[in-house]
Amino acid sequence: MLPVEDVQTYPRPPALEPAGHRLRAIFAGLPVADTDAGFRVLETHHAPTYYIPPTDVVMSALVPSSRETFCEWKGRAVCFDLVVNGRRSSNAAWAYPAPTARFSQIRDHIAFYATSVDEAFVGQIKVQPQPGDFYGGWVTPNLTGRIKGAVGTMHW
Repeated sequence: MLPVEDVQTYPRPPALEPAGHRLRAIFAGLPVADTDAGFRVLETHHAPTYYIPPTDVVMSALVPSSRETFCEWKGRAVCFDLVVNGRRSSNAAWAYPAPTARFSQIRDHIAFYATSVDEAFVGQIKVQPQPGDFYGGWVTPNLTGRIKGAVGTMHW
């Protein structure tokens, strides 16, 4: 069971902490990620974003894409397509190859968009994607408060 957390009380700048639960992502019938050693990033009004060590990811299923993003807190991210059993999910995952010092623990860890996999789990709880196309948080029923990402919440 996950404790109740109010996303409005998450810090800004964001915090990095051990996930504390098993994390799994399933795509095309294959568990592409499964770990007890993940991290989560907590930021005001965001669902937690989970980062999985590359040793616990089927790295052969990740194909580098040309997309890159930039986070003011973590630095430059590189993106990956997920390709399994003939299925492709474009820009399904990302990683920080050289994060800022504050986030050095997630160097090369993989984060998956919940919209880009068939199922994702925190512990035994199936997650929902954070609203919108920009954010990669995993929404679980224990979260309260207004989660950013829906129409009209982009710039607050």
